[in-house]
Amino acid sequence: MKKEDIVRKPKWMKSPLPSGKTYIKVKEVVKKNKLHTICTSGNCPNMGECWNAGTATFMILGDICTRSCKFCDVKTGKPLAVDLEEPFRVADSVAKMKIKHCVLTSVDRDDLEDGGAEIWKQTILEVKKLNPTVTIEGLIPDFDARPELITKVIDAGAQVISHNMETVRRLTPSTRSRAKYDRSLEVLRIISASKARSKSGIMLGIGEKPEEVMETLRDMRNVGVEVVTIGQYLRPSPKHLPIIEFIRPEVFKEYERIGLEMGFRYVESGPLVRSSYHAEKHVI
Repeated sequence: MKKEDIVRKPKWMKSPLPSGKTYIKVKEVVKKNKLHTICTSGNCPNMGECWNAGTATFMILGDICTRSCKFCDVKTGKPLAVDLEEPFRVADSVAKMKIKHCVLTSVDRDDLEDGGAEIWKQTILEVKKLNPTVTIEGLIPDFDARPELITKVIDAGAQVISHNMETVRRLTPSTRSRAKYDRSLEVLRIISASKARSKSGIMLGIGEKPEEVMETLRDMRNVGVEVVTIGQYLRPSPKHLPIIEFIRPEVFKEYERIGLEMGFRYVESGPLVRSSYHAEKHVI
């Protein structure tokens, strides 16, 4: 990395290193069961806090994505064959970790006819079967907004179904691979019309304007989204989108206030907030 590529983080972006007995145990189970977590793949700053609170995010369908979004550090390329045993391993791991709230997400699998919806369904069902008291959130890809695939995942019974808008309308084409702004809104509309609680998230600091953030919040609320997360984008490497601005904590606080006034049930807004931050609270 060149010296000019190094951006010094402001003091409000500092987070403690993950530690604690629960964190260590979760880490060991993840490694032993050959699972992928977005906590580690995304280098989440809240990993220690979430794992110690009994929340973990599992990434299913492998760790190679068919899309190459400019903000994401997950590997892109040709994915390996679907692992039909993965749903059972995830369920077993949730039990061994004594997880209270399980968040599931996945890479995009545009190489599969159903986008991976069947594995999504089976994973949720197996987690529920082996862990009847655990609550579940599914952070799903867009499935090209195909209602039958989205519904298949919803009907498996996760309490919260989430799909991230990621950014504002203007920046979507240059930020997200294949995804469309209005397609994501349609996914959220389908979720909101179901029995599941709908959730989405955006990141700030890549050149969006305040009025564009407001527009995106309104668009999400207009299709029925109940929970929204707003966090600071962090550049994984010099190959990814540059950070245009570090948004100050007071600005995030103002977006939280505005979001609650718009009618969102929960607004998690802060520099270190990520999609799964305080996810266990969004079920209530």
